[in-house]
Amino acid sequence: MESYILDWLNLLLRWTHVITAIAWIGSSFYFVFLDSSLTPPEDEELKKQGVSGELWAVHGGGFYHPVKFAIKPPQLPKHLHWFYWESYTTWLTGFSLFTVSYLWSAGTYLIDKSKMDWAPWQAVTVAILFLVVFWLLYDLICRLYGQRKHGDAIVGALVLVLVCVASWLACHWFAGRAAFLLIGAMLATSMSANVAHWIIPGQRKVVAAIKAGAPVDPIHGKRGKQRSVHNTYFTLPVLFAMLSGHYSFTYTHPQNWLVLIALMFAGAAIRQFFVMRHGYKLGRNGHPCSYAAAGLATIVIMIIWLSPAPATPALAAASHATDAHDTSIGGAIGYATLQPILAQRCYLCHGAQVQMKNVRLDSAPNVKLHAQNMYQQVVVNKIMPMNNTTGISEAERMLIKQWFESGAKTD
Repeated sequence: MESYILDWLNLLLRWTHVITAIAWIGSSFYFVFLDSSLTPPEDEELKKQGVSGELWAVHGGGFYHPVKFAIKPPQLPKHLHWFYWESYTTWLTGFSLFTVSYLWSAGTYLIDKSKMDWAPWQAVTVAILFLVVFWLLYDLICRLYGQRKHGDAIVGALVLVLVCVASWLACHWFAGRAAFLLIGAMLATSMSANVAHWIIPGQRKVVAAIKAGAPVDPIHGKRGKQRSVHNTYFTLPVLFAMLSGHYSFTYTHPQNWLVLIALMFAGAAIRQFFVMRHGYKLGRNGHPCSYAAAGLATIVIMIIWLSPAPATPALAAASHATDAHDTSIGGAIGYATLQPILAQRCYLCHGAQVQMKNVRLDSAPNVKLHAQNMYQQVVVNKIMPMNNTTGISEAERMLIKQWFESGAKTD
């Protein structure tokens, strides 16, 4: 029953997390586009009001004319829309999902004993520290160098180093799938913390000053803008890290930390292309195609590097092997050959004592029932056994593949 309840929590939290993330990322992308596409106002009245940029757009059958005030509007409107609950709800649902999916069952999903043989509470503590320590170091870097000359370049370089170190540590301390997700959660935590600790507080100070009739310090807008820009560059790397759990060829690679860094870099470079593309259309900068080319080239290199090696003669022979008890005909793998593999590699989590995800594989009818899922998880995605704790071999995976493709017979 516990597994069933956790599955429901996982589904509902994931659903809510995706919805709120779409809302947050969508609004973030829109405002980055808006800032990059604004042009100086032509109307003299707008100039007198302090408008620094305007944009005309058409959408959904209507025309829109948003304007941006350089520091403050002449007066505050009665209804002022704020954008922060999208961020907070995304983080809250994401951390809850991380807790249900990984921290709750740390011994199964977070720990890879071949890397670090620690107790679940130790693994959970270190995982949470990744979120906290990265934010503190990143925030310190921004405080120290963000407002200096060439500050953006310095901050970018130092944050890149920090992400690389964190990725290396995570991939050497945790199970590969969990490590990738942890780095995504780490960056997402800093994104939400930027909103909670800098962007929104700065905006509140500006609003308070306007209401009090006091001068507005432009530093709040500059800092908020800086953190907002950081968030937009974190977005595509975070999305890759979150989605990578469905593609085991990334996180199971011996140098998975390098795969993670390279593909996050590709995401950031492609995001830079889209950010600069809006300004290029207005003649503000050169064509940003080099960033897109760098991102795409990195992806192509990864595709080539991660491509599977051809099967060796020994592995090919093993995939067609049968034993004396095999009841198959014409070289197809039968249940008699499959059952010892399941007993040794799968019964630990899907047997009489434990049925993870409500899946039991210690009888022919159950194996037949879950044949498609077995093939997908064991052969295609290579997610199971989790972290390969039972040491399944490639030859055994090939036997399961041949069994399924020859009809998944259990009689």
